[in-house]
Parts: sequence; C-alpha cells; structure tokens
Amino acid sequence: MANKLVEIQPSELRFIFELKKQSSCSVQLINNSIHYVAFKVKTTAPKKYCVRPNVGIALPNTTCDFTVTMQAQKVAPSDLQCKDKFLVQSTIVPYGTMEEGLQPNLFSKDSGNYIEEIKLRVVLVSAPHSPVLQPINGSLHQDPPPSTAPVLDGNHAPKEPPVFKEPSFPKETPPKDQVLSGVQNLYTSRVSEDISVEKIIAARVGRLESKFNEAEQIIARLSEEHASTSQEKSRLQQEVVLLRRRAAAKGQVGFPFLFVCFVTTVAFIVGYLLHS
Repeated sequence: MANKLVEIQPSELRFIFELKKQSSCSVQLINNSIHYVAFKVKTTAPKKYCVRPNVGIALPNTTCDFTVTMQAQKVAPSDLQCKDKFLVQSTIVPYGTMEEGLQPNLFSKDSGNYIEEIKLRVVLVSAPHSPVLQPINGSLHQDPPPSTAPVLDGNHAPKEPPVFKEPSFPKETPPKDQVLSGVQNLYTSRVSEDISVEKIIAARVGRLESKFNEAEQIIARLSEEHASTSQEKSRLQQEVVLLRRRAAAKGQVGFPFLFVCFVTTVAFIVGYLLHS
C-alpha cells in the first residue's frame, strides 16, 4: 500500500530509569486511513514490559492510546543502553469489527492479510539525582553486570534478528484496602446488574402477556367467524334441499295434466276418423 495505515508517536519509547521502580510511557496510534484498523503490540522482552491494551481497534481517522510500563529493575544496564525493541503490527479489518471478534491468527503472515509493521526502540533516561550512574573522573561509569553470553571468536559477534513476543508479566498483589474496595464495587455492580436483569425480564414478560392476550382475542374472533360461516353454510344447504323438493313436486303435478291432454287429443282424432 502506498500510504501507511497508522502513525506512531513518539517514534521511540523513553523511560525514566530508577532502580526498583516502574516507569511508564504513553504512545499514540493514529489511524490515517478510512478503514477499521486492528493493531497488536509485541516486544523482544515480554517479561519486562506490560502493554495496555496490547490489542485494539482504531476507527477511521482517529487516535487511540496505549501505555507501555517497564517493570521495576534490580540491576541497571551498562551506560543505560537498552537493546529492547517493540513491534506494532496493524491490518485492515471489516467495518464495525469489535475487539472480541478478532481472530488469533489475524496478525500471522500465513493468514494472507496485509500487515504493516512499525519498530520502536527503547531509550532509558536517568532520573534527576538518581544513584544509578555516579560520575568518576568527570565521566559516567558503572560496572557492567556479569554476562552469561558465550564468548565468540572474532571482533564482532553475528547479529540475530530480534524475536518479538506479546508483553506480559505477573500482576502485583494490590493492597488490602484496594481489594476490599474492589470487592465492594464488584458486589454493587453485581446487584445493579441483577436489578437491571430483573427489569428486563419483567418488561419481556409484560410484552409476552400482551401478545398472548392479543392472540386470545384473535382466536375468539376467528371462532365466532367460523361458527357464523357454519350456520350460513347449513342454511344454504337447507334452502337447496327445499328448492329441489319444490322442483320435483312441480314435475309430478305437471306430468298427469299433459298425459290427459295427449289422451284427449288422440280420442278426438280416433272419433273423428270413425264418424267419417
């Protein structure tokens, strides 16, 4: 694609480094397109950082924020140099897609989707009056932590591509007061949810009862119409039978009269012939 789907500000993650203290950095993700864009944040040190949210949906031409938190460190890196990196993946999703509808393999390259990737590097900044780095002979110096990496021959070790994973680390245990407050809020929310559910159920029951009453009225009206139709049908059948009987009676009465006329005519003709 010619234009980038998203823009990340700032272009690097700056953390104020203090031993045994967390540090956070706010990041803005700007959707420059007219599409719904899903994004996912990964890092090369998933146990060291927490990203909230690390997966989300950016609406067209809008900005959404996510926060990156660095876990409290017990040892400072040499000269505050950090090789950690972050990767922000983004791809177009159908209009109206919600976070719950995102597929697990959406950001996989095997899925066939166009995936835009933006890499961010981490920069550590020493806090004011921090004892992490002490000036020695006019320059900053700190003994580097012992390295467990194998020794390689040659002046330069071969570089391997960074492996990005989803950030996660164990959650800290909240204070007791915070736990009690959370339980109380949870109980209150559950009670309010139960009340709202009861209201919804009552409203639905009321609608069902009104529909049931309407159905009873319709059935009663149809029953009356059926009874009226049956009576009308019976009356018509009786009238048809009566008309048939009348027609048969007329036929029986008219037949002897014609027969008498015929006999009289024949007798007259025979008498005439005999006298002539």
